[in-house]
This record gives sequence, structure tokens and C-alpha cells, in this order.
Amino acid sequence: MATLTRVAFISASSPLGSIGHSRNKCRQVATSIPFLDSLPEFSSHAFHARYSPSSLTSLPRTRYRRSCVSKTEAVKVLSMAKSTVLVTGAGGRTGLIVYKKLKERSEQYAARGLVRTEESKQKIGGADDLFIGDISDSNSIIPAIQGIDALIILTSAVPKMKPDFDPAKGGRPEFYFEEGAYPEQVDWIGQKNQIDAAKAAGVKQIVLVGSMGGTNLNHPLNSLGNGNILVWKRKAEQYLADSGIPYTIIRAGGLQDKEGGIRELLVGKDDELLQTETRTIARADVAEVCIQALQFEEAKFKAFDLASKPEGSGTPTKDFKALFSQITTRF
Repeated sequence: MATLTRVAFISASSPLGSIGHSRNKCRQVATSIPFLDSLPEFSSHAFHARYSPSSLTSLPRTRYRRSCVSKTEAVKVLSMAKSTVLVTGAGGRTGLIVYKKLKERSEQYAARGLVRTEESKQKIGGADDLFIGDISDSNSIIPAIQGIDALIILTSAVPKMKPDFDPAKGGRPEFYFEEGAYPEQVDWIGQKNQIDAAKAAGVKQIVLVGSMGGTNLNHPLNSLGNGNILVWKRKAEQYLADSGIPYTIIRAGGLQDKEGGIRELLVGKDDELLQTETRTIARADVAEVCIQALQFEEAKFKAFDLASKPEGSGTPTKDFKALFSQITTRF
């Protein structure tokens, strides 16, 4: 049975509608929305997905009431329905996809991005919702984190190939990390700073994207530039799991620059997927899983490996609640 809740009448003529200023323009709407004054206790993104301004116009109108919420209160309620999400590493290849996907779902999310430089900001559009900050300096990232509901961490140290490598001479290329950008500084200290700042700001959920291979100290990625990158990533993951903040840790397989949404996704644990032929995943699919993790309780307090079947093999994943329900591992 529907719960009767007083809200201002909203017209479909504008994004927020035409909210009546006088009492005789206010109407009681029969809805299944919990009482407005208790709304903060509910998931804002879940509420908005179901009750956008346009959907409210289609709800049944009932008799006039002498009292109703004010226009300011109604706008506040509708704005609460958006979940503000910060993507750090928004200038990277996967981070940029997440940021763009959030922007495309503007009725559900208010997107923010964090990049390292003004150059990076301008390169991806220069919008006002893009913040500049250095994750190794915790104070510089506070403005971006203040007021957000969720944080998606996609920062990572990136090894660079030494310029004197000549493929014609054979052998293997050598790699290095730039000064100030070693895995310990980026994947451990930088991620720890983000987690600490998010906890202090009361962030409700953190999604952290890592990498498969962390169970093997001798994994080849650890030898790149002598950076032990998977060791430091794993340490940050453990720190997040111990933080008390609801989390989702995604350990992605080999990342591919391919179209997303057309493959069957696979989840696993303890690098078991590395022993199979399905060890890769499109960046776009990783990005989608990051966003979907914000929508389901089944994704919280979970850590899992993520890969996909080859295109054309299996059924493309659409039911993310079912995907997250497969996962039983907390770390």
C-alpha cells in the first residue's frame, strides 16, 4: 500500500518542474517514497534512480492540502537524490572512462574528477568539476573530497620504458619510475591519503581498482623498475579493508582498450583467473563495474578479481547484482 507523503506539485515543463508558491498549488502525492524528513537514511542514488523529477510528474495527484514543502525544500530533496562521486586518476585511460560515464548519468550522479596538473585538466575538458591535486599531499586533495558520497580510486604508478632500448638488438626493455612517482609513493602513500581523507569527510563507500597478481611476490610486474608495484597495491587494499568504510576492491586483469558491455564478466579470488585463458578485461567494463558497485549492497565489503570471456563467447553481463552476489571474499 502506498505511503502518503506531502510534496510540492511538480510540472514536467522544466527540469525541476514548476513548483507552486501558494498553498493552493500544493498537492498531496500518493507515492511509495518514505517520509521526506527521513530521506537521508535512504540510499540517495537508489532513490533518485526511482524518483527523478520527471518520474514524480507521473505519480497520481490527489486532493489539495493547505500545507506542503516549500520550493527550497523540494529542490533540496531532489538534489539529495544525486550521489556525488569523485574519480581520482581521472586523467588516466580507465579513470577518464569512469568520469565520462558518471557525467552521462547526470540525473543519478554528480561527477567530480581529480587530476594532477592543469594540463591534464584541460586535456579532458577543463570542467569546473575537475580538481587539481597531488595524492602524496593529503591537504591538496581535501577540496575534491569534501561533500562527496563515494570515492572511486584509479590512481596508479606507471612505469616508463628507458629510452635507450633497441628492439632490433633483442633482449628485454628496462623500465623506471619517475621521481616522486614510485609505487610506494603512489599506490601506498597516495592511496592511504585518499582513504584517510575520505574517512574524515564521512564518505559512504570507496571503490578501489587494483590488479590481479598480488598473491605472487615474484610476479613480473613487481620487477618493473624494482618498484614492487603489486606489493604496495596490496598494502593499500588491506588498509582500505581495515578502515571500516564500506568498500569494493576490484583487482582487474590485463586491461584492454576495447568496447565494453559486450562480454561475459568473470569474478574470482586469489588470482585463480590467472591460471585460465580468461585473464584480460576491457577498461570500459572495469569502469562500468566501478559504477555498478555503487548501486548494490551486494558489492560492499567485497574484494574480487575481474576478467571477461572473449567477445562472442558467453552472454554479455547485464545483471550486476547477480555478479556481485557471486562474491564471498572480503579480501
